[in-house]
Amino acid sequence: MRLEAAARMDVFRKLWRARKLIVVVFIPLCLLPLPLIHPTSEACCAYVLIVTAIYWVSEAVPLGAAALVPAFLYPLFGVLKSSEVAAEYCKDTTLLLMGVICLAASIEKWNLHKRIALRMVMIAGAKPGMLVLGFMCCTVFLSMWLSNTSTTAMVMPIAEAVLQQLICTGLADGHVDSETAEAPEDDSAVSDKEENLDKNQLELLYRNDSSNCSKRELSTLSDTLSEVQTGEVNGLGLKAISNQDFTRDTNGYLPQVAVEIPNVKRVKARRDSQYPTKRDHMICKCLSLSITYAATIGGLITITGTSTNLIFAEQFNTRYPDAKVINFGTWFIFSFPIAIIMLVLTWLWLHFLFLGCNFRETCSWSKKRKTRREMLSERRIHEEYTKLGPISYPEVVTGVFFILMTLLWFTREPGFVPGWTSLFEKKGYRTDATVSVLLGFLLFLIPARRPFSSSCGNTGPDNEPHDPLAPMITWKDFQRLMPWEIVILVGGGYALAAGCKVSGLSMWIGRQLEPMSGLPPWAVTLLACLLVSAVTEFASNPATLTVFLPILSALSETLQINPLHTLIPSTMCVSFGVMLPVGNPPNAIVFSYGHVKISDMVKAGFGVNLIGVAVVMLAITTWGVPLFNLTEFPAWAVARNVTGSL
Repeated sequence: MRLEAAARMDVFRKLWRARKLIVVVFIPLCLLPLPLIHPTSEACCAYVLIVTAIYWVSEAVPLGAAALVPAFLYPLFGVLKSSEVAAEYCKDTTLLLMGVICLAASIEKWNLHKRIALRMVMIAGAKPGMLVLGFMCCTVFLSMWLSNTSTTAMVMPIAEAVLQQLICTGLADGHVDSETAEAPEDDSAVSDKEENLDKNQLELLYRNDSSNCSKRELSTLSDTLSEVQTGEVNGLGLKAISNQDFTRDTNGYLPQVAVEIPNVKRVKARRDSQYPTKRDHMICKCLSLSITYAATIGGLITITGTSTNLIFAEQFNTRYPDAKVINFGTWFIFSFPIAIIMLVLTWLWLHFLFLGCNFRETCSWSKKRKTRREMLSERRIHEEYTKLGPISYPEVVTGVFFILMTLLWFTREPGFVPGWTSLFEKKGYRTDATVSVLLGFLLFLIPARRPFSSSCGNTGPDNEPHDPLAPMITWKDFQRLMPWEIVILVGGGYALAAGCKVSGLSMWIGRQLEPMSGLPPWAVTLLACLLVSAVTEFASNPATLTVFLPILSALSETLQINPLHTLIPSTMCVSFGVMLPVGNPPNAIVFSYGHVKISDMVKAGFGVNLIGVAVVMLAITTWGVPLFNLTEFPAWAVARNVTGSL
């Protein structure tokens, strides 16, 4: 009997290990009767759409590989020609993204992002509340122009350095307190606690950071020992072995080492022995989560802030070519107030959840209220900023390009005044991608060394001598940051949308949704926001939006609602997958540092999710109405509806 049970369990284990292969093979086979029994264009397109969506949601194959499914299934089923499908995989937004990545590569290569982040944190101060707000502000600003993942990977090591200084200082304070405090315990209790500590608390495992953020030494136990001036840390009697054994990495864990526990009386051991107090642990949780939420908020502000914004812009402009309403300026005007409100409310929510409501204590700028630990944290931040040295010539060039790109985007077609494109005779040829690619191309040409410089010892960012004519960035710098998987994923979304349009599947879906015509526009938008924000917790943001955009467009056309009324809020809410580590890459990066648990992310993320949906609904029903003229069904949507019905 036991052998049979063991055999069954072994079969189940093998099936579980092969679950992705089973999904890849059996899902297309199970759905194959759909195009065979109903050999229409709508049924064939629906088959391709369902198979691709399941691959995306289950992640049975990489997202980029799953995005290639329409490239071979559409021609096989006769939905689109192979040349037509291939044209969908490279659009204007692809060039826009490439230009932005060139600028991001220059920002990261010359440490401009680090200078901005440290300067903003220095202005905010080391009080816990203001420190969190300072990190959130600099993360929001960087995430406007860089990807959310890159921003989180850049800012988290800086935050981790501050947190480790906080923990080390707290360990020193805790040791001093433990020397003066009496903790009478019998020998048996001490023995039991030593055994539990040895099994559960003093086995600290080294974890590799899953992100691509650069690893560097943050602090060592010898630094702590020099501050405490003793052989004990936090009353646990840890003996220093060597500096290299205890080097702390950016992921917040220590390498596994042998720890000798002497038989001495000690204070009551805490559950989280690596944190001096529970309050210190709460500060670590609050600061870590604030960075991933701020990266999400910052990505909402600009069209290039996150891939979902790019997907929406391209699919909207492709479906409604006559609608000249979505550009960098109009999107910024609509989303910037949303980001500011969300930033303040999210900070208040995290402060209430982890730091309490004593804002006078945690947010005071008075020097008299600063503790020793806060002063040491400020000193650590100043030391990190001092290491950067004076601002360099490449940083100045990068900053100039950054400002120039922003100004050219804003002034291309501002709407209320003629833009610089009006200076050209032919209209409609120049887009935001034109500016992006032009400035990105120039970064490959401009030398990183100051012209007519007399110094011969000029060095690169890694203190290695380079050619005097070496450019600001190289192709390797660009390729290291270019998210080719996202490019293919976005292209797959465009291909799916094109297939839905040509086959008539979008119109068929719209007709099935006609019973919802009795609902007011705000109710339809709210349902769409809640639906996509729930699905995106378990599926990737780009995949979720790619699946829902054609459906919501058809729904809006059927209900005679301005498509922007549902598409813009849904595009923003799809970024609110912040409750689980799998929700988006920034969540996974922050979770890998070990300060937060899944329960912490769920509790805090649920509140942020509600805040986001509420603020987006407020925006689309107030200042979004005059900005996009949402009170009437626009002519460009009427033309699209009539053309589709024909």
